[in-house]
Amino acid sequence: MRKVQFANGEYYHLFNRGVDKREIFLDQKDLDRFLQSMSEFNTLTPIGGIYAASFHKNNPLRNLVSKTEALVDFICYCLCPNHYHFVLRQSTDRGIEKFMHRLGLGYTNYFNKKHQRTGSLFQGTFKANHIDSNEYLLYANAYVNLNYKVHQLTNGFFCSSWEDYIQPQRKKQVLRYRYHP
Repeated sequence: MRKVQFANGEYYHLFNRGVDKREIFLDQKDLDRFLQSMSEFNTLTPIGGIYAASFHKNNPLRNLVSKTEALVDFICYCLCPNHYHFVLRQSTDRGIEKFMHRLGLGYTNYFNKKHQRTGSLFQGTFKANHIDSNEYLLYANAYVNLNYKVHQLTNGFFCSSWEDYIQPQRKKQVLRYRYHP
């Protein structure tokens, strides 16, 4: 049983890293696929896999569902070579659990097939902390957005929502998320 119980409308800091602290993004395509997975698996209506769903990209009902029935709302994220951090708001019952299960399984399957490996990619189930105050939300937001600086990453494969905060006119092409102040 998980220590943190997820509730709709509440905010959570989620994180995980590669098993044995291994890198989980070996190239730009891996990073792009994870970002795509963050978007594609965030829907009440299961899509199966990204490959299978790609055949239905032009279905306007599928696109409508994925935008209006998100499991979680992304507040911010940071993807580092061997770990990731999210601040999420759960928008539907068991939304975080469903989303994280789909994301972990889907990305692991992709990564293992691409890199000809087997077994777990992530170090157990994801970790979660409930964000129970405005102060903690502000702290978690800064910590997650700037996590690549905490680890002094200046090159390699990493990505953060920080640019979306400092350049709000910039639109993410892959990740669709909504801010909730």
